Formats: sequence, structure tokens, C-alpha cells
Amino acid sequence: MQKKSVVNEAEQIQLAMQMIKLGARLQLLESQTTLSRERLIKLYKEMKGVSPPKGMLPFSTDWFLTWQPNIHSSIFYNIYRFMVDHAGVDGIQAIIKAYTIYMQQVQSPEGQPQEEPVLSLTRAWTLVRFVESKMLTVKKCDCCSGQYVVNTYDLNQNYVCNLCHVPSRAGKTKKAKEQLNYKLVSMTA
Repeated sequence: MQKKSVVNEAEQIQLAMQMIKLGARLQLLESQTTLSRERLIKLYKEMKGVSPPKGMLPFSTDWFLTWQPNIHSSIFYNIYRFMVDHAGVDGIQAIIKAYTIYMQQVQSPEGQPQEEPVLSLTRAWTLVRFVESKMLTVKKCDCCSGQYVVNTYDLNQNYVCNLCHVPSRAGKTKKAKEQLNYKLVSMTA
């Protein structure tokens, strides 16, 4: 029988707590820690006050290629690559540190209500897995020279990113329309 290490268990709990604070789903916690599912559920409930969300994890590369998620995914992945290549961090720790920096960069300005981030920790972890399995890759934009997430099997010669060539429907979401209407109503009141 293998001896349990109290220090190892404490490290696993600490890792799980870090990921829960950043919004990790239960499946991500299970894959990255050695803690039992029951223990993770109990920890999640204790920290968040609710049961962990149910449902499947994202499994399609398509989400990462639409205009706004692509920009956020590319920001995160470039930070992640820097962590791995230059900071001597790898694995889940690199993902956590890169995601923390990503969140600092995309935060709402002070005084603005905090919105749900475009890229969740679980999607960031999935992105790294997709790139490692060569389903997605990174391509340099011919216009701005930035590195962007693209589909490995698409024709990516003369690639122009979503920032240099903004799609015509960009920013015309239901949420943007509601915010505009709210501003107009508050200006007339």
C-alpha cells in the first residue's frame, strides 16, 4: 500500500483552490489534481457556495477561431508561450500564471462593473491541449506581425488577423446593442 503524503495532499488542495478561484470546471480539476471527485466537489461547494456546473467541456476548435474569442485566445496563448519558453514554468502552473496575467490585461477599467471574461480558465486549458495535439496552431499576421491562433488545416498563407481586418459584424452583439440603448436612455433621463 502506498503511503499518503500530507504535504502532497496539501499541495493538491492548494492547486485545486487556485483553479477554483479562477473558475475551473470540475473536469479540469479532476484531470490536474490527484484529489477524489467527492473531495473536489466538497472543496468547490465550500469555496463558491454552490455545486460545480454540470455539462460537457468544450471540444470544438471552432470557438477559438471566431473573431473576439480568437483575439482573447491569442493574447492568452502568447502569454502562455512566454511562460513556458522564458519563465521556466510548464504544465498547469504555466496555464494558471498565464491566465492570471491575461485576466489582468482584459479587466474592465476601474469603476466599471466586472464582466464575465471572454476566455475562461477551462477554455484556456482546452486551447493549450488543442495546440499540443496540433489541431490548432499559431500563425504570424502579415499586417501587424502578431501571433494568432489559427486552424492547423486551414490555408494560412498571407494571413491577416481579426484586428487588422475586423469582420463587418464585429461589435454588433445583442449585449453591445443593449449597452448602447441603456446609455441612450440614461442620457435622455
